[in-house]
Amino acid sequence: MQRRVLLVVHNVTSAGRLLDLVPLFHDDFRVQLLVTSTGSSAFQGGIQELFAELELPVLPWEQALSTPLDLAVSASFGGELARIKAHLSVISHGTGYTKKLGKSRTGSREPTFGLSPEWLLDEGKPFVDGLVLSHPEQLERLARVCAPAVPAAVLAGDPCFDRMLAAVPYRERFRRALGVRRGQRLVVLNSTWNPEGLFGSGGEQDMLPGLLPRLAAELPADDYRLAAVLHPNIWYGHGPGQIRVWLDRARRAGLALIDPVRAWRQALLAADLVLGDFGAVSYYAAALGTPVLLAADGAGVLDPQAPLADFVRHAPRVDPLVALRPQIERTVARHRPDPAAARFVTSEPARSAELLRRHFYALLSLPEPAAPASLEPLALPPYGPRKVTAPLHVRAHVDGVDIVIERSTEHPYGADGDAHLAVHEDTRRPGDLDLADVITREGRPDDPRLGGPGLWTAEVLRRHPHCSAAVYVTGPDSCTVRVRRHGVLQVSASDDADADPAAAASALYTWLAHGGTVPAGGVVLRVHTAGGVHPFRVEAGRPDYRAAPPSQRSRNRAR
Repeated sequence: MQRRVLLVVHNVTSAGRLLDLVPLFHDDFRVQLLVTSTGSSAFQGGIQELFAELELPVLPWEQALSTPLDLAVSASFGGELARIKAHLSVISHGTGYTKKLGKSRTGSREPTFGLSPEWLLDEGKPFVDGLVLSHPEQLERLARVCAPAVPAAVLAGDPCFDRMLAAVPYRERFRRALGVRRGQRLVVLNSTWNPEGLFGSGGEQDMLPGLLPRLAAELPADDYRLAAVLHPNIWYGHGPGQIRVWLDRARRAGLALIDPVRAWRQALLAADLVLGDFGAVSYYAAALGTPVLLAADGAGVLDPQAPLADFVRHAPRVDPLVALRPQIERTVARHRPDPAAARFVTSEPARSAELLRRHFYALLSLPEPAAPASLEPLALPPYGPRKVTAPLHVRAHVDGVDIVIERSTEHPYGADGDAHLAVHEDTRRPGDLDLADVITREGRPDDPRLGGPGLWTAEVLRRHPHCSAAVYVTGPDSCTVRVRRHGVLQVSASDDADADPAAAASALYTWLAHGGTVPAGGVVLRVHTAGGVHPFRVEAGRPDYRAAPPSQRSRNRAR
C-alpha cells in the first residue's frame, strides 16, 4: 500500500528546510510526496514559484486537512497543524529553537518558539509525533518548559548543516562562482528577519543602508568582494525587485545579492568574514570556523538559555563610529575557530540523513530502503562575475614595471600616488564620463552591437575628448586598451595572474603616463593588487581602427 507524505509549507523560509528532506524519499515507489501551504504566514511570496519548481501535487490547505495521510512534515509551527490527519513531525528552520515569540498564556515568561506549551500542546495534550532536535541541550530546555512533549523529541542532527559540512571541500569553487578572485576577501553581510536585525525595518535603527556605502568606499575594490544574504522573509516580504531598488547603489559598487533559498550556504562556505546579526546564519558561520563580526545583537529577542544567545554575547561587535576596514582586518587576523559553536549546532554531524529517514519510516510503518540515506550535494551557483559601474578612484605607484594600484568608490583624500578616475560606460551619471581619465566596459570581442574592441575604443575616445584610455574587457583575464598616442594594446594575464583586467588597464595607463613604452615584443607589467603580484602581458594590438586624436590633457599627462 502506498504511503502519502505531506510537506507542510508555512513560508519560503520553512520550505527551504523541507527541500533538504526530499532526497530521503528518493527511489521509493511506496511513497507519494504532496505539498501544501498553510496560508498562515504574512510572507506568501515565492511559495508558488517554489511549488512549480518542485512539480509535486499541491493540495489546498483545507483539502490537506480533510485528506487522510500517513505522514506530515513541517519546518514551522505556523497553521493549524493539530488538525492534520496524519503522524506529524516538525523540524527546526534555524539552528535549533532560539527565539522568543509571543506572550505566555501563564504570564510567567516569554515562550521560546517551538519549545513551549504554546506551540506543542493542543487542549493541554501534545499533538506532535516527532519533534526533531539537533542537540541534547534543546531537549534539556524542552524538559524544563514543556515536559509532556519530551516523549516526542527525536535527536536527529541538522541536515542543513550536514549539507554544508559535505561541501567544505568545494569552497574554492563557490568562491569562483561568486566572482571572488585569488587574494580577495569575501565579506558576506547577513540579516535575519526582525526589526532589531541588521536590515531592520527601514527605520533609523536600520544599519545596513549606512554600512553598505561605507564598506564599498573603505574596502579597496580589488581586495574585497561584498555579498548580501537576506532572510527569505525580507527577500520575499518586500519582493526581490524592491530589494534590488533599495540596494541599487551598493550593487553598482559591486555588491552581490545571494539567493536566500538556493545559494546562501554556498556563500557562507565561500566567506572570509560574515558581518551579521543574531540570526542562524551568523551561528552557522561560526560553526564552520568563519570569522563573524556582529552589527546587531538582538537583545530581548533570543532565549537567554540558547547557545546562540551565548555566542552573541561573546562575539566581536562592529563599531559603526570608527573606520570599518581595520575592524574587519583585525577580526580576521585574530580569529580562532570556536569548537563550542559547532558542538551546539548538532550532536550528530553527518548523520542527519540516516537518523531522519529512520524516524520518518518508523512513523510510516515501512522498512527503510536498502540504499544508504543521503542528502543532495549543494549545487554550484551560476557564475556571477563582478560588475562595478560606480566610478572608481584609482591610486597608483610606479617603480619600473611594478605598479601598486588601489581602486575605491570614494576619493581617497590625502592618499599618496598618482590619481585618476575610471568610469564604466554604464554609469548612472553620464556626466562622469566627461571627467573620466579611463572609460571601461565589458563585451564579447565579436559583439556586433559594440562593433568589437577596436571600433568601440575609437568611438569612446572621439566622443570624450578628455578621456585618455578606453578599456574593452573581453574576458576574466584580458582586455583591449586604446590609449591616445600609444594606439591599441592587448592586455592579458599570465598563468599565475588572477586580477581584474580593468585594474591592469589602469596600471598600464599610469605606467604609460610615467614614460613607459611598449616594445615590439611586448612587456610584462607586475600589477600589485588583491593581496598579490599579478603579471600581465602587454602587446601592441592590431590597428584595425583609427585611434582618436590625442587631447591636450592627455598630451600633458603623458609628459
